[in-house]
Amino acid sequence: MMQFLINLNGKTLENFTPVSALLGGALIGLSVSLLLLLNGRMAGISGIMNGLLSAPKKEEIWRGLFLLGLVVGAVIFQLLTDDSLVLRKGYPILLIIMGGFLVGVGTRMGSGCTSGHGICGIANFSIRSIAATITFMLSGMVTVFILKHILGVAS
Repeated sequence: MMQFLINLNGKTLENFTPVSALLGGALIGLSVSLLLLLNGRMAGISGIMNGLLSAPKKEEIWRGLFLLGLVVGAVIFQLLTDDSLVLRKGYPILLIIMGGFLVGVGTRMGSGCTSGHGICGIANFSIRSIAATITFMLSGMVTVFILKHILGVAS
């Protein structure tokens, strides 16, 4: 595979492979297309999770299997690749809890999450999803800038 070395402010991003990124994107596209084709549902993770907790019993199976597949897929990927997952340490637990809470509030306010808006919504040329995706991308960038350069929290 073709590999690149990108230098970003003195740090390097090693082993960027456009082939694996393209393959991953194609697999995501295939999976959301199959869910829509076979089940008539959009693949928004927050909606699938919320529906697991509040949907009729007949929908629990596919929702549970979909969410389980996300976890199992990540585990299989981790087992099949040489890269090991390195968790960041040293983040204040209150900051993590606040971040999780704000993501939940944002998904409710935006009527969907990054997967629903960013993958399915944009693919359907939804103006609301395009606006939501721009909003959460900019919000994430501003948050990282504040945490890293103003508060000195992120490394």
